[in-house]
Amino acid sequence: MQPIAILTTGGTIDKVYYDALSKFSVGAPTLPRCFQEANINYEVSVREICRKDSLDMTDDDRARLRAAALARPESRILVTHGTDTMTKSAEALRDIPGKTIVFVGAMQPAHLRETDAPFNLGFATAAVQLLPPGVYIAMNGQVFPAGTVRKNREASRFEPA
Repeated sequence: MQPIAILTTGGTIDKVYYDALSKFSVGAPTLPRCFQEANINYEVSVREICRKDSLDMTDDDRARLRAAALARPESRILVTHGTDTMTKSAEALRDIPGKTIVFVGAMQPAHLRETDAPFNLGFATAAVQLLPPGVYIAMNGQVFPAGTVRKNREASRFEPA
């Protein structure tokens, strides 16, 4: 099995809520804990790019994400990202040749009891191992090539653009 590089940017998947008013902060990446709970025992390397809500991501953040993806020796890269601007970031990496890059996030924080995070992470981990080179979004049991998907906020899902 080929090693997988994981680049984290924050987003809802890593949010930690502090009180009943839903004040939150983007915390440390939850992916290592999720992988441990799922008994994932193959080689992964995790690099934190930023800890931001995706609505706060800038073009500079996307440039750093792109540079990190290009610099990784691994050809398989999983990117955890907030769902609101995931499509924009995926498109910013779309022309990177020779790598399979899969973006994944969650509609509910991984720290919550009812969350889609573990399923999405497992699904995206399988996708990054099986898909041909390209940039994709893997959410809620579906894979979309970058540039062909949009977030439907009302339905809380991703769908073809």
